[in-house]
Amino acid sequence: MAFDGITVASIVSEIKDNFINGRITKITQPEKDALVITLKNTKEQRMLLMSASASLPLIYFTENKKNNPITAPAFLMLLRKHIGNARIIDVTQPEFERIIDFKLEHLNEMGDLCVKHLIIELMGKYSNIIFTDDNNIILDAIKHVPSSVSSVREVLPGRTYFIPNTMDKINPLTVTDDSFKEILKKPSSVVKALSSSFTGVSNVAAIEILIRASVDPDRITDSLTDIERIHIINTFNNYFDDVKNSAFTPYVYYEGNKPVEYTCFDYVSLKDRNKRMYESISKELEDFYLEKEKYLRNRQKSSELRALATQVLERNVKKLDLQLKQLNDTESRDKYKIYGELLHTYGYNIEPGSKEFTCLNYYTNEDITIPLDNTKTAMENAQKYFDRYGKLKRTKEALDVQIVETKTDIDYLESVLSCLDMAETEDDLKAIKDELSAEGYIKKHVKGKKEKYKSAPLHFVTSEGFDIYIGKNNTQNDELTFKFAGNNDYWFHAKKIPGSHVILRANGKELTDKSYTEAAAAAAYYSKARDTDKVEVDYLIKSKVKKPNGAKPGFVVYYTNYSMAITPSVESLTLVKD
Repeated sequence: MAFDGITVASIVSEIKDNFINGRITKITQPEKDALVITLKNTKEQRMLLMSASASLPLIYFTENKKNNPITAPAFLMLLRKHIGNARIIDVTQPEFERIIDFKLEHLNEMGDLCVKHLIIELMGKYSNIIFTDDNNIILDAIKHVPSSVSSVREVLPGRTYFIPNTMDKINPLTVTDDSFKEILKKPSSVVKALSSSFTGVSNVAAIEILIRASVDPDRITDSLTDIERIHIINTFNNYFDDVKNSAFTPYVYYEGNKPVEYTCFDYVSLKDRNKRMYESISKELEDFYLEKEKYLRNRQKSSELRALATQVLERNVKKLDLQLKQLNDTESRDKYKIYGELLHTYGYNIEPGSKEFTCLNYYTNEDITIPLDNTKTAMENAQKYFDRYGKLKRTKEALDVQIVETKTDIDYLESVLSCLDMAETEDDLKAIKDELSAEGYIKKHVKGKKEKYKSAPLHFVTSEGFDIYIGKNNTQNDELTFKFAGNNDYWFHAKKIPGSHVILRANGKELTDKSYTEAAAAAAYYSKARDTDKVEVDYLIKSKVKKPNGAKPGFVVYYTNYSMAITPSVESLTLVKD
């Protein structure tokens, strides 16, 4: 979910509930576009992080302390001078914009009571933190915006602060039914009509409102019936009644282990995803962004390994293409063998200097014409064809071996890329790097001690209480299948697709159809085909899975198995933190 007006309303509610009449006790500026303000009331003291980052503007309470620069920036010094011990009179969200206005009371140098405003605007690349007096005169801002940058509004000391109204949107908290009916007449999809007409309503929130109203978000407004329009308006008003009453219930939604969405309410439109409820919007946002940052950081750290595996994979794909073309060229070898045999049989009939010879092919009982080198005898021509046959035969035999090796390399490298997609921690990446080093794709470093790390398989529990283990790299797959799993456990893998080995543990119990289905869905999910609608998954008792001598990590063979086509998912599974 975008950091929209609904999220801002939730944050405002949390601040007001806890710190109206509280005081500011400390202000720091750990980054050039971020502040951490420590607030204190009669019961507690908490740090409020506010960032005007163009890529990720946000505000929430945090428990994570940040390092501060040695020299305090000028903007920070000004804030400390004026509001270093200020009292919070009010916290508001003007016109449901992505703006929070802190109204602060403090004593000036003469001991007189004064009012100042600290305003954070959470508007993407236009985000800012602005400090004004009570007459809306800007005292300073964390980002200066001259007229050369914005023709709409300058943000400089001495200028008047105002909120630019460039979008002509309506406040969803004050919209009338008549105005709403006009919005639903705009020629567009219903979801676009809502998200483009109301301040602070993101696409995700608009979709949720329409799903609750039982209306397809992609419907065109002209196709709506009068009853549907009324239902949308009533559902919209009910949704924003919860916003007005601060009846927020924060949730984070997951795709596997990856957080993909956060909301301020329980969303019907996301009911098929795993979710986690939070007591506060701040804790939800902090966890969500930390987990997202961790995921993105691992993606960045894996880029070197990914580039290496991709480069070698592309090289092998080109090699395979060349080998297959060469193999196709050897298909004519038997023809040359027949030429040689027929020349040995009928060569005495060939006149010297002939350029071709037609005779009966006793393999097909049809006439065949054999090209000849007129400078050679019949036997010399026969030997030439036998030599050519022998060379092509040897080439085919060599290519048969090489093609198998190249295909094995391609399958292995595709499995490595699949493992890199699964990597969640730095230790997971180190395990994959070690595996690539052991297989000769990365040069081994002899000097220095081997780096220690801990990377364990994923452990889930099915809805019926059975344990499922999933390998996160090829070495782990081997250990899971051949060292960890019992002979009566079941083994799952996406059919002919790179993916994880999945073990469903029986633990002496009789496995159910539902447990098989959930394990197969997990095997499909942790495969290269994760984003497809259906994946064919092979499964069999583990004792029937074999590993050929000298095979690459993760490679196994089996000859009798069951299969099922299933939608990739781990939604019904519970992740166990071992």
